[in-house]
Amino acid sequence: MHFQIKADLTYRFAERCEVLLLLEAARAADQAVHREQLTISPPIGISRLDDSVTGERRVVFTAEREVRIAYEAEVEVLARDAALAGMPAAPIRDLPGEALRYLRASRYCPSDRFERFVEREFGGLAGGDKVAAILDWISGHMDYRAGVSDAASTALDTFVDRAGVCRDYAHLAIALCRAADIPARAVSAYAWKLTPPDLHAVVEVYLGGRWRLVDPTAKAPVDGLVRVATGLDAADIAFMTIFGRADLVSQAFAVRKS
Repeated sequence: MHFQIKADLTYRFAERCEVLLLLEAARAADQAVHREQLTISPPIGISRLDDSVTGERRVVFTAEREVRIAYEAEVEVLARDAALAGMPAAPIRDLPGEALRYLRASRYCPSDRFERFVEREFGGLAGGDKVAAILDWISGHMDYRAGVSDAASTALDTFVDRAGVCRDYAHLAIALCRAADIPARAVSAYAWKLTPPDLHAVVEVYLGGRWRLVDPTAKAPVDGLVRVATGLDAADIAFMTIFGRADLVSQAFAVRKS
């Protein structure tokens, strides 16, 4: 499927500072970027720090006063196998080296705190069946609600509050999967059919010898996700990291099937 994606952001910077932008569609095996344009107004010199391994498109620039960032792209999402049922989880010794880091606890996903819960609740299951059960548990025990969490909330906070937004759902799913010895990582994506439109936090799990996308909120179809970035948790996939202070003036995202 082909999608037209747009992002339009305006920020006011209190002082001159550097900005790391992770807003562009990634070059990945499951999607192809056919056309794109990134415009920063007023014109600013940028440095590209793209990652040849992950396909992430990274831009760094120095901002001051009011800056508008506009991004448009046409992206083709290729066929994805999102099946979980019966998918085997690889023994640790057989995992690719790049997957090992996604077994470890991280700042927002303290998976070591969930090991007893996961064993008690899902211990009789394995692989994709265990991941599906984890997602079903989250669906049955969580309320999608803004304002419950903040930028400091972890999966443990979400587990206690039983409410949050996509970032919180993703962190909890990642923590529970890692506690089950299944590699899991955070993914930021433009999401078709997401209401209201926004960059969406979802999850990839390593099963059956490959990474598989899942949406713990079930608010967007997997074949309508245009990936931007991947990482241990939200700290790695933020679409904008400001090394200073700034105020949001306006922000809008759009995804349309073409």
